[in-house]
Amino acid sequence: MEQQDNTAQTENKEAQNQNTIDILPSMEEQLQAAERKAQEHYDAWMYAKAEGENIRRRAAEDVSKAQKFAVERFSNEVLAVKDSLEAGLAVTTENVESFKSGMELTLKQLSSVFEKFNIKEINPVGEKLDPHKHQAIGMIDSELPANTVASVMQKGYTLNERVLRPALVMVSKG
Repeated sequence: MEQQDNTAQTENKEAQNQNTIDILPSMEEQLQAAERKAQEHYDAWMYAKAEGENIRRRAAEDVSKAQKFAVERFSNEVLAVKDSLEAGLAVTTENVESFKSGMELTLKQLSSVFEKFNIKEINPVGEKLDPHKHQAIGMIDSELPANTVASVMQKGYTLNERVLRPALVMVSKG
């Protein structure tokens, strides 16, 4: 009887092993599944890579266009000032007062353009010398304290708080 039990157990184990083998996919099926998954990942990576390159290319084009046309609005405003200057030169009357009033209007127009684009003048008379905003070209005797701007030879300008051109100044000796 013991032999029958051993035979039954052996048959039972073989049946279980056969069921387990039937349940597990074959090596070939596992390989095919892994290849499909690898192909899916590769395709997703290639799509992401292409999308990244497209974004980089579009960004480069946008930057190029922005640089190319950045001064367009400013240019349109300055054209009006140029037109005013040309109109002033085209006047045939030789009246100094009319020229002066035309120049004042044109200067006012140019100042308006500067204001629109946040261009501010640096006129530092009486201020302490600031080498970031002022360029000293000489020293003069003055009643002002030493290293104080006594006179401005040429005004400076800033664009959005950044110095475009420093003011050329004469500094007091003190």
